[in-house]
Amino acid sequence: MKHTSTRTLARPAILAAVAACCLSPSTAVSAAPAAASTPTAASHCGAGELCLWENTRYRGTRHTYDLSGTDIESCTALPPGVTANALANHTGRPVTAYQSAECAETGEFDTYPGSGTLTPQTPYRVRAFKIWEN
Repeated sequence: MKHTSTRTLARPAILAAVAACCLSPSTAVSAAPAAASTPTAASHCGAGELCLWENTRYRGTRHTYDLSGTDIESCTALPPGVTANALANHTGRPVTAYQSAECAETGEFDTYPGSGTLTPQTPYRVRAFKIWEN
């Protein structure tokens, strides 16, 4: 019984020490530069853009599209021979990514919300997309 009550009393003290350690301002400051130096998809894909990377985890060649050069609700094929395996949708509009270069619904396709969707690995090779009005 004494052993159980000692463990019960020690647990809050340990949790308090861990919280004090992990929530201290000096720890937060030292962690910030490491996080800031790591590039992310969000930092490489601007507001209003749809970015597609040839490799997973936002690696390889990036292809960027925005509303100034892309027709809404029209099928936009990636350049010949190019596929994408990761995407970031910052257009503010839903985007459907297609396995088919013709946006055919007989192959795989998924729609991604435009509110900052980050997809480090698509479930298939993307060959075309449509940006929707809403």
